[in-house]
Amino acid sequence: MGRLRLTSAELSGVTVRVLAMAISNTPRYPWGDLLRTVNDAAQKYFAEYRAIPPEQRGGPDDGFGRATWLGAPGAGEAEIARHEERLGMRLPPSYREFLQVTNGWDEYSHASLRLMPLAEVGWTRDVDPELARIWDHLEDDHDPQDQWYLHQESMSGSLYISEYIEGQVYLLNPHVVGPDGEWEAWDFAIWRSGETRYKSFWDLMEHEFGGYLS
Repeated sequence: MGRLRLTSAELSGVTVRVLAMAISNTPRYPWGDLLRTVNDAAQKYFAEYRAIPPEQRGGPDDGFGRATWLGAPGAGEAEIARHEERLGMRLPPSYREFLQVTNGWDEYSHASLRLMPLAEVGWTRDVDPELARIWDHLEDDHDPQDQWYLHQESMSGSLYISEYIEGQVYLLNPHVVGPDGEWEAWDFAIWRSGETRYKSFWDLMEHEFGGYLS
């Protein structure tokens, strides 16, 4: 079965509400195991970093690496549902389950970009209107049949879930939805002139963390 492409009208209509009701709340992704593995690797690095004499670190001690856990307390169902109401749709399963384990990740952007707590997450047009404006305008120069070009509604209507750091940000695209309810995930970077696409938030982060752990 192919991935479902939704129009803006469908996203706010009955189709999405029915789809959301069909999505199971049963956990499907081993976030706890993956995040603990990443955290253990980070703690090993932090220990090595703290063993370096301060005068050799190249700067003052700003607290980097002192946290024993890169994450945060998980978000409860009521909190997630409240933000889903604010955003106007149910979040995809792998991102929802991530938030239940940790509502935010990696304050120092050590193992990945900093993933924002749900209260800071929003649509790109609202969180970073300049980024949306620039890339919406650039779509005019692309072939509409090119699968890699940025559709206007996809950039403006993407979900902005990480901090924008040195031209890179993680986005979720609700306009491309798989049969499992997962939204397409983007690793967007200006130096790549666009986005690298993944089938889901889980696939994106598994790739990002895999690069860190290798």
